[in-house]
Amino acid sequence: MITMDDIIREGHPTLRKRAEEVSLPASNEEKEILQKMVEYLIHSQDEETAEKYGLRPGVGLAAPQINVSKRMIAVRTHDHNDELIELGLYNPKIVSHSVETTYLEGGEGCLSVDRMVEGEVPRYARIKVKATTLEGDEITLRLKGFAAIVFQHEIDHLNGIMFYDRIEGNDPHKQSLPPKEVMKLSDDHGPVS
Repeated sequence: MITMDDIIREGHPTLRKRAEEVSLPASNEEKEILQKMVEYLIHSQDEETAEKYGLRPGVGLAAPQINVSKRMIAVRTHDHNDELIELGLYNPKIVSHSVETTYLEGGEGCLSVDRMVEGEVPRYARIKVKATTLEGDEITLRLKGFAAIVFQHEIDHLNGIMFYDRIEGNDPHKQSLPPKEVMKLSDDHGPVS
């Protein structure tokens, strides 16, 4: 079982590396790691289990956050129709996105960051993601709102990007984004609350 002790914190070099593609079909070890990542999210969202094991609640977890530099993410949240999204994914990739951007009104948090970081994190309002599921199926997801933000946050981890790198202003841990990753809030943006 993954616990908070397994999650590395900001400043760890793995969080700043571009994670490696997973050769498919995934190995048994990779399947086991991804399954444990999904289970962490399930446990962390259950109040009793989270309290018992000291788990911070999470809606997403990327493999680099547990010091595994591979392109794997786990997500457990609800979409804009209030349908549960509970997925472990290999090699997720944003294949298209909206021009419009959005942000979370209360800011973003991260299991690898133990401090409050204020500021608007620009994200695409809508994205289309292609990936391979834990079960080995290729899928395409069309996401908007909070779910789209969660996926972008986790995919950023696979590219060595921390959420505060996208906030305007100075943060002691902020690093410059590659030019193709720079995103500004569009004129027609609004917060997702």
